[in-house]
Amino acid sequence: MYFKSFFDEQLAQMAYLVGCQQTGEAIIIDPLRDLEDYIKTAESEGLTITKAAETHIHADFASGLRDVYRKLGAKLYVSDMGGEDWKYLNMPKNTALLKEGDTIEIGNIILDVMHTPGHTPESLSFVLTDKGGGSSVPMGIFSGDFLFVGDVGRPDLLETAAKMEGTTDSGAQEMFASVQKAKDLPDYLQVWPGHGAGSACGKSLGAVPMSTLGYEKENNWAFQHTDEAAFKKELVEDQPEPPHYFAEMKKINKIDIPLATDTRVYPVAEKDLSDLTIDLRPKEVYQSEHAHGTLNIPMNESFLSYAGWFLDYENELTFIGSKEDADEAARQLQLIGYDKVKGYISPDDLNMGTVSLTIEAGQFMGMHKQKNQELNILDVRNKSEWEENHLDGAKRVLFGDLLKEDIPFNENEPVFVHCQSGVRSGIALGALEKRGFTHVVNIKGGFGELESLMDE
Repeated sequence: MYFKSFFDEQLAQMAYLVGCQQTGEAIIIDPLRDLEDYIKTAESEGLTITKAAETHIHADFASGLRDVYRKLGAKLYVSDMGGEDWKYLNMPKNTALLKEGDTIEIGNIILDVMHTPGHTPESLSFVLTDKGGGSSVPMGIFSGDFLFVGDVGRPDLLETAAKMEGTTDSGAQEMFASVQKAKDLPDYLQVWPGHGAGSACGKSLGAVPMSTLGYEKENNWAFQHTDEAAFKKELVEDQPEPPHYFAEMKKINKIDIPLATDTRVYPVAEKDLSDLTIDLRPKEVYQSEHAHGTLNIPMNESFLSYAGWFLDYENELTFIGSKEDADEAARQLQLIGYDKVKGYISPDDLNMGTVSLTIEAGQFMGMHKQKNQELNILDVRNKSEWEENHLDGAKRVLFGDLLKEDIPFNENEPVFVHCQSGVRSGIALGALEKRGFTHVVNIKGGFGELESLMDE
């Protein structure tokens, strides 16, 4: 048997290639739209990708499942569990619809199908047995977003992202049952999860890429609960807010998604910049001088996790930055189903002129402690950060909501904005400018600096 995992750092996502070396067949599990690495690996091992399977309808990235059929002619395997609302649509006619107890054969390798709902109603796991290697017992389980290293999948995305009322409670109940079901599997099973640390599909995912079921039974919090009510309470509390693009992913992955195309971008003129224009330069460079109303999301390892909050899938966007950065940004956006990058413009070809205002944390705290001085303080951190501690008199609007939600201050008055360290507040500067705020001041160092000064 051949086995290889593929980890995408931007999405903290795991995909897998499994091949039978005796027959030359291979399957991809939970593929991204960019199939190049899977194809190259299979070819280098003398394998042909003949099948592809998906553990569930993903909410955090655009599935490459249909492209495996379009480009490689592979047979597809998807869930037929979870009820009518969770059926895949517009699939190839020969797609296999999987139920509990079904099997997928890849040469002499067997994947037994388990229904493990909770994260989503249709979620499946695949238990692998390498019969070609002479084994009669399973080796491991592809657990998708059911079971992670140190955590289980969150049940609230359908309600918080897709606005499906009441699904959090039912999902938590199903997740409890799935965990109890997994307790009956042998401890020696390797666990191959759908995500690692950094994914928003859980709240405490481990950074180790795999585990064993026995280890998870001993150490994963979810396996320690025997009381369903206590399990459900711990499962849903303190889950991070999901990026806005999650709702779009559920829709396009269920209904259909276009064939992935070339993501290289080309120059545009200043007059052709889109309403949403993202400046890819480092925040320090942007804040020293930028085009008014542009959004600063630097091209680094966190680009995709921040950009997903602001996408409008009906409209185009443009980039400010180098061609290299623009090409990479467009490639990453395609991973979450966004294909409408209009082009890019070099900073050298753009009229700049806006300088971001900043204030040192110590100077701000001196002003804040003057009781006779009321300040407009905007905290753009997430809910759990806010609840742990925040400044007196501050108002909170999540940074990803700044283009849509009401801002509780007058746009012509000074507004002091902060996050935890300065990255999200850097994005907030452009969002507030775009909303018409004329005097936005970024607190350097964020709440991390402010908190150290609160008791002085």
